Amino acid sequence: MKSLRRRPLTSLAFALAALGGAQPWQAMTGAAAAAQQIAAPAEPTPVPAVATPTSILELQPFRQSASSNLALDNGLSGTATLINLNPTINAWYLLRVLWRDGSQSSYHLENPQPRAQSLALNPRHPEVVELLRGNSRESCKLLGDGTNGPLAEASKSHLPYASLCEGRLFLRNPVKGHVTRLEAEAEFVRNQVWGGEKITVIFHHLLEDTHREAGELRAAAAQNPGAVAPAIEDAPIPALVDPKYADRVLTPSGLGLALETAPGAVRPGVWYAARDNPGVYVSLIEPEVIDETILESHKGAVNTLDSVEAGSLCYLVAFDLDRFDLGYALGTEHPSVEWSDHIQPAMRDPKLAGPDGFGTISPLVSTGVINPETARITVATFAGGFKRMHGAFKYGPLATVNHGSHYGFLENGVVFSRLQPQLATVFVLDDGSVRLKSWEAQDDQLLPRIRYARQNGVPLVEFDERSQSTVPGHWVNQWGPGNWSGSEEVKLRTLRAAMASQETSRKHFLIYAVFSDATPSAMARVFQAYRCRYAMHLDMNALEHSYLALYRRSGSQLVVEYLIDGMSEVDKMNSGGTVPRFLGYPDNRDFFFITRRGQ
Repeated sequence: MKSLRRRPLTSLAFALAALGGAQPWQAMTGAAAAAQQIAAPAEPTPVPAVATPTSILELQPFRQSASSNLALDNGLSGTATLINLNPTINAWYLLRVLWRDGSQSSYHLENPQPRAQSLALNPRHPEVVELLRGNSRESCKLLGDGTNGPLAEASKSHLPYASLCEGRLFLRNPVKGHVTRLEAEAEFVRNQVWGGEKITVIFHHLLEDTHREAGELRAAAAQNPGAVAPAIEDAPIPALVDPKYADRVLTPSGLGLALETAPGAVRPGVWYAARDNPGVYVSLIEPEVIDETILESHKGAVNTLDSVEAGSLCYLVAFDLDRFDLGYALGTEHPSVEWSDHIQPAMRDPKLAGPDGFGTISPLVSTGVINPETARITVATFAGGFKRMHGAFKYGPLATVNHGSHYGFLENGVVFSRLQPQLATVFVLDDGSVRLKSWEAQDDQLLPRIRYARQNGVPLVEFDERSQSTVPGHWVNQWGPGNWSGSEEVKLRTLRAAMASQETSRKHFLIYAVFSDATPSAMARVFQAYRCRYAMHLDMNALEHSYLALYRRSGSQLVVEYLIDGMSEVDKMNSGGTVPRFLGYPDNRDFFFITRRGQ
C-alpha cells in the first residue's frame, strides 16, 4: 500500500476561509442549550397551501408568517414579514420587507441552534428580531435605517454565512460555487456545441475504466498483519466471501484513509477502524471474491458480471449512527429546480417553469458550503447525487407519471422539489434518525419532520421481509427504467458511488461506497454480500463526483484524508495547507456531511 495522503491545515479558521480570498469567517459563540423548550414565535399565522406554486415559498406547506408595520427613524416605512419556513425544524427563516415605494428586500436567515432558539418579530419595533431561548428574550436590531443596518452590512460582506446578533444568527448570501475543470469542460460541450448532450455521453464512454483499480489479491503471509482479522467490538457486518479466498488479502494502492491497525494488506470484506476517528470503519472488496451463493442468486434481476468489473476494487466507509448525524446541503447551482431535458416531451407542462411550478429557488439562497457552527463538528463530507439534468426518467414506468418523476430534495425542512413515489430516498427526521427507502405516498405525512432528504433513481438493493434477506432492486439490470445513465447501447461500466444502510442487532450504520469500475449489477452484488438493508446510487464517472473526505483534529490542525488519493486533486491549496471543498469553500454541487453527535 502506498503512503497515505493526510494534509494538515494550519487552523480550522483558515480552512473556512471564504471563496475568493475573503477573510476567515467569524467563529460562532453562544450556549448549546439544546434541551430547552422552544418558545413559539409571536402570533404566527399558518399560510394556506397553493395548488400550483409559482415560487418556492408557496411550495412550503408548513410555513408560518408574522407581519408588522415598519417605521424607521429616517422616515422609511413599510411592512416587515418574518416567515418560519418549517416550524418543526426551525432552522430557516425569511425576512421580507415591502417598502412603501413598492420595492422589496429579502433576507434568508439561518438559525444555527434550532433546538434551543427561535426567532420572532418585535411587534412594536419590527426592525428588531427577538431571539427566544426558553423563557428569555434577546433583542437584535437588524434593519437599522434600512441602508446601513446590520443586515445591509452583512449583505455587503459577500460571505456565504455572515454573522449577525453576535454570532447567534447567520445571513445566507449568494456566492459563486467552485466548478472543477472536468465539469466546466463537460458543461461547455453540453451547452455550447450542437448535439452537446450526445457528445457528452460519448465523453462518458471515454472515461469508462479510467479510474479502474484492481487491488492485488494474494495469499496472506503468516507474519503479515492483514492475515489476522481485527477484533472490533460493534463493527459493521463483514461481507460474505467465498471460502476459497479465506487466506487472501488485498493490497490496494489508492486507499487514502489511515487505519488503526495500519496493515500492508487487508482482508476483503473485513471492516477496519479508521485511525483516530471512533465510529468510522473502512472495508475493501472485489466482486469476484463474493460468496458464490450470492453471485448465483436472483439471476433474472442482475446481469452476469464481466471479468473487468468482477476484478475491480470497491471502497466502503461505514459511520456508526449512534455516534454521528447525517446532513445534506444544496450546491450553489445543483441540483436545480427547473425542468430536466431528459424527460419525454409530453411530460412537460409549458405553463410551468419547473415540475413543481417554479424554476428558481429565489428568494432563498443555497451556499454550497457548511455553516461555520456545523463545520466545527463535521467529520466527513461526500458528494451528492445527479444534477437535475439527469435527475428524471426518460424511459420506463416512472417516465410517464408525475412529470417524469424528477428527483426530490429537501434541506433544513424546506422542500425544494417534491419527493416522488417509488424513488430511492435517504431522509433525516427531526430526531436525527436516518432512513433509506423507496418513497411511498403515505410517507408524505412525515414531511413536517423531515430535515434533509435526497432522491436519486431507484434502489440497488432492498430488504425482503419474507426471506429476511437482501435482494436486488427491480430495475438493477434495466438501463432505461433504472435511469442508470450511460448509453442506449447499455455501456454502464464506470466509476460509481452509492449509499447504503446496514443494521446489526445493536447498531445502525450508514455506508458510503465507491466502485472503481462497475455496473449497477456489480454494486447490487456487493451490497448483498454486506447484507445491507437498502442501497441507492449517487453520482458517477469522475473522482470529484464520488468525493469523500474524512477530517480529524490534531491540536489546532485539521487533518484531511481522502477515501481515494486522487480525490485530493479537487481541493484547493494555499500556503497554509489544504482548503477542502464543502467545508472550506462553496461548491456548485450538492453534498452530504457527517457530524459528531453530542458536540
